[in-house]
Amino acid sequence: AKKAAEPKKAAAKAAPKAEGKAEAKVVGKVEPKAAGKAEAKPPAKEEPKTPSKEEVKKETAEDPKKRKVEPKAEEGAPKKEAKKEETAKKEPKKEEVKKAKKEEEEAENPEKEKDAPKDLRPKVKEGISYHPCDVTLNVVPTLGGKVLMALSEGGMQYLIAGARANVGMKAGRYMYEVKIIEALNPAESSGGQRGGRVPMPRQLVRLGFSTAKAPLILGDGNESAYFDSEGFYVSGKGSKKTAASQRFTRDQIIAVVLNLDPKSPNANTVSLFLDGQRVSQPQELPEALQGKALFPHVCYRNVSLHVNFGPSPSAALPFKCRMLQEAAAADAEQVKATKPKDGKYEVLFPVAFPDEGTFDWLDFHLQSNKNYTELSDRAILQWAEKSGFTPAKVNKTSNDKPEMGFGIPMMDDGSVRRVLHAVAPIQQRSYIVMEVKGNLLKEERKELLSKWGPGFKRTAAVMMGEPSATFKKFVHDKALKLKQEASDKEFHAKKAEEKRKKALEKRQKQLEKDRKKNAKLAKKKQEALKKKIEEEKKKKERAAKGEPEPEEEEKAEEEEEKESEEEPEDEEMEEKEEDPPKAELTPEEKKAWFRKTAVPDLSSYHLSTSFQKFSVPEEDEGFETVKYEWTKDAGKAKDYLKTWVRDRKLTIRVEDLEPSEWFGAKFKEWQSTMQSWRAKQNAFKAAKAKKEAEAAAKEAKKKAAEEEEAAAKK
Repeated sequence: AKKAAEPKKAAAKAAPKAEGKAEAKVVGKVEPKAAGKAEAKPPAKEEPKTPSKEEVKKETAEDPKKRKVEPKAEEGAPKKEAKKEETAKKEPKKEEVKKAKKEEEEAENPEKEKDAPKDLRPKVKEGISYHPCDVTLNVVPTLGGKVLMALSEGGMQYLIAGARANVGMKAGRYMYEVKIIEALNPAESSGGQRGGRVPMPRQLVRLGFSTAKAPLILGDGNESAYFDSEGFYVSGKGSKKTAASQRFTRDQIIAVVLNLDPKSPNANTVSLFLDGQRVSQPQELPEALQGKALFPHVCYRNVSLHVNFGPSPSAALPFKCRMLQEAAAADAEQVKATKPKDGKYEVLFPVAFPDEGTFDWLDFHLQSNKNYTELSDRAILQWAEKSGFTPAKVNKTSNDKPEMGFGIPMMDDGSVRRVLHAVAPIQQRSYIVMEVKGNLLKEERKELLSKWGPGFKRTAAVMMGEPSATFKKFVHDKALKLKQEASDKEFHAKKAEEKRKKALEKRQKQLEKDRKKNAKLAKKKQEALKKKIEEEKKKKERAAKGEPEPEEEEKAEEEEEKESEEEPEDEEMEEKEEDPPKAELTPEEKKAWFRKTAVPDLSSYHLSTSFQKFSVPEEDEGFETVKYEWTKDAGKAKDYLKTWVRDRKLTIRVEDLEPSEWFGAKFKEWQSTMQSWRAKQNAFKAAKAKKEAEAAAKEAKKKAAEEEEAAAKK
């Protein structure tokens, strides 16, 4: 039996592992039968016979239970290979991976907004529109304000247009929609760019909300938040752009949802949707906007927009959300247009001497009269910088007519100014025409007045003499603020330089320390190597003499030396942050009526060629009203004007000095007399020269005759 079982055992070892496991299982089940048969036979010491494969197959064929076990065991390995092939075939594609990832994100971030419940409260009655003072001068609203276009003549194509609605939200959840219906590509100047860079992108859209008193360009100030067409979210001036949504372009319906419901999980957030699908997670409003009424605000460049405030959306959202036109009156705040009593808006012409509070008075007036629109080159420069132009790097010659210096022909050629002065009289709003030199000259005042029809109240505001106490305080506060800013800037620059020097010194000390440490280590290594060589030499000598090896010395002394050699690190003292010193005005600055500026209001040439023609405006020039802000009297203002001009005659160089007619006649007479004198002088010189020539010729002839005679005698 043992001899018969040995070859079978060898075959079983050579078989695959799966078969070996199957045989082991089957044998375990068959052994009881084999043992039973052996007991029926006469007793013997032989071991029970191990069944062969054929016997096992026969038994499993008879027993269905065994038949079920064996195929599973034998087909285990092929099934694993089949599974590998199936998994290789079923490897997910990139699109499927993206889709699965999107589904996972949706599963992780399910829509938290719920359907808006029925609201039976009274709704906003008046239609939502734009007041003229709440749009920039290049906005052209059409179709009752549903479509917003923009002027693109000349350099106007580079400036951003802004429009804020007259109805805002202070509670609840509401939305408005915008669709880009036209994208423009205005032609640029054939002259090309002169080192300037056009602000990008050329087609731009910003959609968001702002407070009622926020600037008209979204992003200018801390009272606005918006999404732009490049997929960014911006909240406040100076804040970083956050990639929060997809880009949007023409023919897409963009919905902006503002949630001010404190019970909602998305309270105090703003979201963006494209064609009814969410493309941004709810973005939190900055603290400066929370608790305030927020008004829909759009900004755009080189596009035309269709703005839909309701009542029904063009593209349904995943949840029901009411539009702003359907807002409850209790949740909304409406800004009413302030129209003048007589129906005429005012055009104000400030008249003041150069460098005597001109632009400070303008800021002072605009601070309390925000419904006025400034018309000046200064305003154009500020608008251009807000639209993406970098500040002009040119030497400013004057505040009245500063150089644009953007390197773009259409921005530097004055086309923006011409378009604005042509468009302004069409729009019903109040203006301040800030022209320092032009408002002081009678001829230029008449030209400026001719552009404004009888529909406007034309007013001249004269600021001459000693200013009012409120204006003085405004000037002193502004001077102190600018002085403090300059002091803070200098202080922080000084501290930064000190930190830089300290860091440099520390670095140099560390390098010197590392150099010394490396030198010491190199020296020690050399000494250790030298010592080792000497020890090896001594060891050989002792071996040759047969002397025993000495015991190893303890290394405690060396460790002590190492510790003593380590230099203690310098402990750095924590410096307390110092506050910048507080600036103060000098006694001379406190006594001054006006603030000194780095750039004069007029260039020296324009001042010297025009100051003698300065005059006080009169009503017969076409003004309905002439107000004297400081002197309160026309006579005092005229006296101040005479004194001012007389003083400037003593100190200013006269550039356009011309001689009189009498001087011209006398000069011509003098020239003719000089010519006659010169003719007589020339005639006298000619006669004298002739006589001298004749005498010289006679003398030469005489000398020649004498020489001939002397030669003949010889």
